[in-house]
Amino acid sequence: MQTITKTAARIFPNIAARTKMQAKVLNSDDLENFMQERGIDGKIHILDVPTPTVELAAKAVNVDPDAIVKSILFLVDSVPVLVIACGTMTIDRSAVARMYGVGKKRVKLAPPDVVLSHTGYEVGAMPPFGHIQPIPTIMDPTILEQETVYAGGGAENALLRMEAHAIAEATGAQLVSVQRQSQAPDSDQT
Repeated sequence: MQTITKTAARIFPNIAARTKMQAKVLNSDDLENFMQERGIDGKIHILDVPTPTVELAAKAVNVDPDAIVKSILFLVDSVPVLVIACGTMTIDRSAVARMYGVGKKRVKLAPPDVVLSHTGYEVGAMPPFGHIQPIPTIMDPTILEQETVYAGGGAENALLRMEAHAIAEATGAQLVSVQRQSQAPDSDQT
């Protein structure tokens, strides 16, 4: 059982109340159902090849890597926070930390088992929404420079194609610049 700090409980009272999560593996059918139930426009493409990385995803659908969106789960004081960014972007943990008023060391990349337990999706397949529980989400505004983007589609061989602004609407994400601006030696490359 994870210990949730007082800071996390203050920042995320609803999620902080949950201390034990059960892992349920969701797939592209679950994502499709989520979208239909909520009237979210988008199309899930099932491909002949796996697309666990930005490069492989871009190649599979013959688009520029900037049109691929990644959804990365971080733990901020042990509480999950989803960051949605352009696939080619390096996410700055310091920017995420500033957003929640904590130090950079309190922002950690979630390990695969934690990603699964909080979202229901495996790393490399995670969509920007449709998770087993609501997750505070921030989205880098550079995504909105693209008209149409591809994101994780719920399975390693699936991609979700939709308009960039629709991702912001579907997730209720806060728009925050999370792009790393310099090559500082202690910055993470995520």
